[in-house]
Amino acid sequence: MELSCKSEYAILALLEMATHYENGEPMQIRQIAATQNIPDRYLEQLLATLRRGGIIKSQRGSKGGYLLSREPWKITIYEVLECLEGLDVRAGEETSSIKSVDGAVIDEIWQEACQAANSVLQNCTLQNLCEKRDSRKQLDIMYYI
Repeated sequence: MELSCKSEYAILALLEMATHYENGEPMQIRQIAATQNIPDRYLEQLLATLRRGGIIKSQRGSKGGYLLSREPWKITIYEVLECLEGLDVRAGEETSSIKSVDGAVIDEIWQEACQAANSVLQNCTLQNLCEKRDSRKQLDIMYYI
């Protein structure tokens, strides 16, 4: 399993919005793009997809921009990836095309791996990522005399 560039950029943008969630003000594309080093045009497409998926909402006007549609602790990474990549949530289904015992064993272990990965993603929220980031930033602080 690999995280696509599209998903990584979207999660970075959502982390930026989660960081500023408490102030309640929408963030503009250029603001997110500059902070997270994401191309503006690409970010615009990603945010449109996330908006259609109900993860973020947009606000028009001079003070307009994008906001999370819910609290950061209510948005899971699984939900974000499902919106962007169209994850198949039917990981436990049997496939009728398997013709050998070897193939069945391989499929079974792959299904277990997918279920484990989905479980991790379903239990990780934007808030969790923000907290991990903040704790790492605290560790990176160096004091000079």
